[in-house]
Amino acid sequence: MSLKMLILDEADHLLDLGFRKDIEKIVDCIPRQRQSLLFSATIPKEVVIVFCTTAMVTAFIYVLLRDLKMNVREMHSRKPQLYRTRISDEFRESKGLTLVTSDVSARGVNYPDVTLVVQVGIPSDREQYIHRLGRTGREGKAGKGILLLAPWEEYFMNEIKDLPIKRSQLPELSSDIKHKVEQSVEKIDLSIKEAAYHAWLGYYNSITDIGRDKTTLVELANQFCQSIGLDRPPALFRKTALKMGLKGIPGINIRK
Repeated sequence: MSLKMLILDEADHLLDLGFRKDIEKIVDCIPRQRQSLLFSATIPKEVVIVFCTTAMVTAFIYVLLRDLKMNVREMHSRKPQLYRTRISDEFRESKGLTLVTSDVSARGVNYPDVTLVVQVGIPSDREQYIHRLGRTGREGKAGKGILLLAPWEEYFMNEIKDLPIKRSQLPELSSDIKHKVEQSVEKIDLSIKEAAYHAWLGYYNSITDIGRDKTTLVELANQFCQSIGLDRPPALFRKTALKMGLKGIPGINIRK
């Protein structure tokens, strides 16, 4: 096949109408060495990367934002390399696109037009924070970063206090937006929510400043559980609970 250019008009409208899988099938069948042009009167210029703590939390956030009609793609280690390469190529070429990703995108990739990096939750360390932030403001272009922390994660600010960071107040959300988010959370498949909980628990358990206090960790994990629409914390395998030092901690359910 000698096709050299793919042109999609009203690209965002096609995605809203549910043609995402059809478009992906077409893209998989055409040569990778090509130019892709996506046109729409309503696509903004901003290109945003959203970094999440783990692969399954990334998957949860991606499904949530997609249901909220945002123009998003996902990237994490649970996806095969061919998929990741295709999404990376698309993100590099597109405008008005948001990439929701784990740390697989923190190093070794160059997206020259990223205008904003959002980090949700604390990075594993100061170095990782800097690597993530380095995805924007590249090649002399402007860019900015936002770090979203829960109150109990604020200790991380001590690790980056020498950097030019300004504290901002969270914006007030209207009741209509909150309702839409709650509705979208309800729609997310139970298996994705349970995997996100397990991944969240494992990630923060591995961070010494948080994971050393197992009782507090489990309380926070259960708050996260409620925030993603789970009635009760999913059960852990006994072996997993033992390995994580969580066996016998109130609030941890062990699989029978």
